[in-house]
Amino acid sequence: QVQLVESGGGLVQAGGSLRLSCLASGRTFNKYSMGWFRQAPGKEREFVAVISWGGGNTYYADSVKGRFTISRDNAKNTVYLQMNSLTPEDTAVYYCAGDSTPFRFTVVEAHFDYWGQGTQVTVSS
Repeated sequence: QVQLVESGGGLVQAGGSLRLSCLASGRTFNKYSMGWFRQAPGKEREFVAVISWGGGNTYYADSVKGRFTISRDNAKNTVYLQMNSLTPEDTAVYYCAGDSTPFRFTVVEAHFDYWGQGTQVTVSS
């Protein structure tokens, strides 16, 4: 079955950086878009970024545009989220997600059927 395992979360001071990784297994990785979502305490889960199956297309939430970069290495079945200029408002559990349909580029959360367990990112002020 499809498995997504995130890593790289932690505690960082405001203005700092973190890089999240998500290792995928169980299907042909390079056929599917991958996304990152996050959920802050007391809030609904929200979209952060998505990257197409080949890496040629990306899309970001306005709140992270210019600070976060999504990328992927299809040879390693891994998607990354480089997070720079972090603020306390970025504190959340970050989830990696895989689209259920091959060769589709989407930001719709319902289109992502496969989810990791989440990794905590805490930004102190």
